[in-house]
Amino acid sequence: MGSTSAENNGTGEFATGGVDRRSLIKRSAALGLVSVPAMGFLSACASGGGGGDQDKAKAGKKTAKNPLGVNDTAQMEFVLFDGGFGKEYAQDAVKIYEKNFPKAKVKFSATQKIQSTLQPRFNQGNPPDLIDNSGAEQMDMGVLVGKNQLADLTPLLDAPSYDDPNKKVRDTLRPGIVEMGQFDGDKVWILYYAYTVYGVWYSKKALDSLDEEYPKTWDQMLAVCAKAKKKGMAGWTYAGKYPYYIPFSLYPMIGKVGGREVLDAIDNLEPNAWKHPAVKACFEAYYELYKKGYILKGTPGLDHIQSQTAWAQGKALFLPNGSWVENESAKVIPADFEVTVSAPTGLDENDKMPFGTIWASGGEPFIVPAKANNGLGGMEQLRIMLSEASSKNFTSKVKSLTAYNGGTDGIELTPGLKSGVAALELAGENVLNPRIQDWYVQLQKEKIGVAGLGEMMAGRITPAEAIKKIQAFADETAKDSSIKHYKHQ
Repeated sequence: MGSTSAENNGTGEFATGGVDRRSLIKRSAALGLVSVPAMGFLSACASGGGGGDQDKAKAGKKTAKNPLGVNDTAQMEFVLFDGGFGKEYAQDAVKIYEKNFPKAKVKFSATQKIQSTLQPRFNQGNPPDLIDNSGAEQMDMGVLVGKNQLADLTPLLDAPSYDDPNKKVRDTLRPGIVEMGQFDGDKVWILYYAYTVYGVWYSKKALDSLDEEYPKTWDQMLAVCAKAKKKGMAGWTYAGKYPYYIPFSLYPMIGKVGGREVLDAIDNLEPNAWKHPAVKACFEAYYELYKKGYILKGTPGLDHIQSQTAWAQGKALFLPNGSWVENESAKVIPADFEVTVSAPTGLDENDKMPFGTIWASGGEPFIVPAKANNGLGGMEQLRIMLSEASSKNFTSKVKSLTAYNGGTDGIELTPGLKSGVAALELAGENVLNPRIQDWYVQLQKEKIGVAGLGEMMAGRITPAEAIKKIQAFADETAKDSSIKHYKHQ
């Protein structure tokens, strides 16, 4: 794929160093609509066939040690996404399940191909009991909920917590975790196990070598990138093959510039939501990185591992990513790298929200299928994972927080994890949580990510063209009666 390191000739709006960016905020983007053909749709879950229901394990007796009434002899099948967090933390939790239910067999497996592996089983009515529905092949959770494919996790949330029988599981979770699992109404369909800080990741050592601090305004960002370029380091890289990583820093920037209501409108698929001046200004800002040659050459052809490796090797300074990156790149990050995350750089002092505004939310969505043979067993496995011991085990092994509100006492935090905790403290109440990535997975990944942002950041379309394209995709999704639609309450 083509290089993104095209030089700007010093003329035009990008040579002004940002003089026009704020004026973009002050005027609306008058962009027309174009008709865009639909992209290939990821195979949606069927409403379910097969004989899963009659094969369900009978419930066991509820006791203090078994508050969900799990059948202590039934097999429990657990399929984990084999990604940046690895599988050891889950295997450790499985051992506890096996110890508690010695007559029960646990069938555990890990794969990166969640959809292609499990979609047929949903369609046949014999899905696993617990699934970590994550990764590039994540099944569309909006579709799963809309097709009644998931079990309501309220029994788990209302069960006594693993450590304290006087406290419900829901009362041990970080703020926002329960709400993230809801789509409409009180039922909770998803339990996000990891607590992810999204933002701009960098090496503090590399930034210090430039005698610079993290830039708070976009003019400062461009200046830092210019200085890095003179020293042979690109300003940015990203997962070019999976450009839906770009929103990890772009979305919270849009929220910072225009206010959280701009992101809510985007999530709600409101008409012209993508035409908001804050969206245009932020798209234009990111496009400057391409125009000025501040993106690592060849980035559009890199996958997430390759881009993270190039970043770890010092070929690029900044990387939009989530807090799993420290563990996923552990083998290639130098010992003195000082992994650090920051909230996104804003436009200027006129932004609606303060510097420090960040995207942080639940990650690693765990689901229990409605037609699971042993759904209660799947919920019990999650109850075990939400204990303090399992949470500490996860945090110490994979350098990330969990949905459990605590679990860091006595653990020596890694640089990235420490900076993530500091970023959350700086953000305070200014934490954003765009829902489009879990409400409309295909729209977010294939259309906004690959066909929109990916094309723009590779220089193949302009910001205006990207906005027009993305708005058309959003409108198409809003009008599609086969898709269940969700809104912020």
